[in-house]
Amino acid sequence: MTVDLPQPSPDTRAPWVIATRESRLALWQAEHVRDLLMQRFGRTVTLLGMTTQGDQILDRALSKVGGKGLFVKELELALEAGRADLAVHSLKDVPMELPEGFVLAAVMEREDPRDALVSPRHASLQALPQGAVVGTSSLRRLTQLRALRPDLRIEPLRGNLDTRLRKLDEGQYDAIVLAAAGLKRLGLGERIRQFIDTDTMLPAAGQGALGLEVRAAHPELPQALRALAHQPTWLAAAAERAVSRALGGSCSMPLAAFGDWQTYAGQDVLRLRVRLGHPELPGILSAERCAAVRTLTDAEVLGREAAAALRTQAEAQATPGWLGAPPSAP
Repeated sequence: MTVDLPQPSPDTRAPWVIATRESRLALWQAEHVRDLLMQRFGRTVTLLGMTTQGDQILDRALSKVGGKGLFVKELELALEAGRADLAVHSLKDVPMELPEGFVLAAVMEREDPRDALVSPRHASLQALPQGAVVGTSSLRRLTQLRALRPDLRIEPLRGNLDTRLRKLDEGQYDAIVLAAAGLKRLGLGERIRQFIDTDTMLPAAGQGALGLEVRAAHPELPQALRALAHQPTWLAAAAERAVSRALGGSCSMPLAAFGDWQTYAGQDVLRLRVRLGHPELPGILSAERCAAVRTLTDAEVLGREAAAALRTQAEAQATPGWLGAPPSAP
């Protein structure tokens, strides 16, 4: 006898659409979020791949053409037009001020926040020969490398992760510095010759974390996405981003900010370390602040305190330009 088993009801709800850049790393990140949403909510989730201005402009430094916001603008336009419901970003690429009507609905658990040295021949920063060519277009990395090894030749390096690795393999550089998180997410951890500890090179605000951006008025997602949030990462990243926001940070400011959790007297405390370089001169300003952070408001306060410490040091310098471009001549 044949028994007709009941069939599951089809999901008639409209699919959630994720806007994403089309680089291999961006697609991995979007697919990761898609899979989590489908598992948790049983919804159909699709991807909308897009090419951003930041992906197209490869011959100039981001600080010269509009900053990292060039990586997210087209994705936000897709959200605004209703073509997508959420965008998945590397949080370090997200501007500190979002356009009106948009919110970060969640920050997910951070991958490895460190920078990584990739080189076919040299095992560490210390092992690089005098005058070695190191590729990076990050002013944050450039100023810290210059403080560590003023003898190195730092050359610009743009493009997605695969493009940067290809340029290294073609012999254009002796070594390049990349975010460890991207290499590990794409299964390229074996390319890393040295994980650069955060005492040696402090990461960018939000490095290694994913941010989920939505329209604030979306009827479902802002609340639903909180299920994917990792509160310790979100609080640390909020403090880091508050430093940059307080200083008016952009790609033209060599600013590093990194929060990690420490235990003092049995209490979890967020330690926030910050560094500020000068785009043209040697030297690094640094500060550290700690606080018992429990809310995003607490994180903002901690970030502003660290920024104030940097500002005090910068204002004490005789050289202009620590907190932006040098003033124009009268």
